[in-house]
Amino acid sequence: MITRLQSLDIDRALDRVAAIAPAPVRAEVAVIIPCYNEETAIGGVVSAFRAALPAATVYVYDNNSADRTRQVARDAGALVRRAPLQGKGNVVRQMFSDVEADIYVMVDGDGTYEAAAAPRLIEALIEEGCDMVTGARISQAQEAYRPGHVLGNRLLTGLVRHAFGCRVRDMLSGYRVFSRRFVKSFPAASARFEIEAELTVHALQMRLPTREVDTAYGARPDGSTSKLSTIRDGLRILRMIGLLLREERPLQFFGACSAVSFLLAGAMGLPVIAEFWRTGLVLRFPTLIVAVGLGVTGLLSLACGLILDTVARARLEQRRFAYLSAPGAIHLRPVAPP
Repeated sequence: MITRLQSLDIDRALDRVAAIAPAPVRAEVAVIIPCYNEETAIGGVVSAFRAALPAATVYVYDNNSADRTRQVARDAGALVRRAPLQGKGNVVRQMFSDVEADIYVMVDGDGTYEAAAAPRLIEALIEEGCDMVTGARISQAQEAYRPGHVLGNRLLTGLVRHAFGCRVRDMLSGYRVFSRRFVKSFPAASARFEIEAELTVHALQMRLPTREVDTAYGARPDGSTSKLSTIRDGLRILRMIGLLLREERPLQFFGACSAVSFLLAGAMGLPVIAEFWRTGLVLRFPTLIVAVGLGVTGLLSLACGLILDTVARARLEQRRFAYLSAPGAIHLRPVAPP
């Protein structure tokens, strides 16, 4: 039994602990916006995110725009910086290198994403200890999506699901929230619109906690045009997925190449062997030489896969150390706006 005097002593001790306890951590939030010729939309995007996240710093990285994008963004209250290397992937690499924050909100400057959803995405990042939260696009407006974009997104997302794990619905969304440890461990290699695929694969390969939150997606403002080419950029994204598969899953990649080589070698070589067994003669030397060459290629591919798999594991371990060197979002406490 705790006496009344002991209860008072406990209360005083708790009061002393509360008096010397550190104040809640205030998360530093950075809104980072890659931009190229978005004079029509960028002012509204900056204003909307300043209203949704009044304590955040809004950065606009202009990628050699030929219009008034920089001036409009600056007038709306953003910190404007230049990104000289052309391409969204190059801009994202520079933003991740330059900007220091606890939480990063990345969004396109075309005015199609819901700024009011940003607090929900940040809350999911902190409360669930995620490293990336993606705004999965939900739209009722037919003009918001081009049919080719919808089909390409589904095909490429399905390919990544099959190759790296089934944890994504909208791989190509440009609306994402990241923890500091994600940003500072991300080895950005892509140059253009392949960056979204690379971000997704990085999270899947590192087995990072991620989540998708449904957000509204609208049409571009009048006078604003998309810079994304359905076929050209779709092929670039497909190529990037192949490169990532080769770099991150070399045993599967070269193992598949080895299997194809062995199948072709068998299809070409077995009839020659059967003929030799029946007649004692090899009448098709060129076919036999090609079959042997394919068999050797299969063995070399398998050996390359085994060796590069060890290298890939070492690279993954290095990224893991870089990831663990930064604090996680779960240690951040949301602070009510002033």
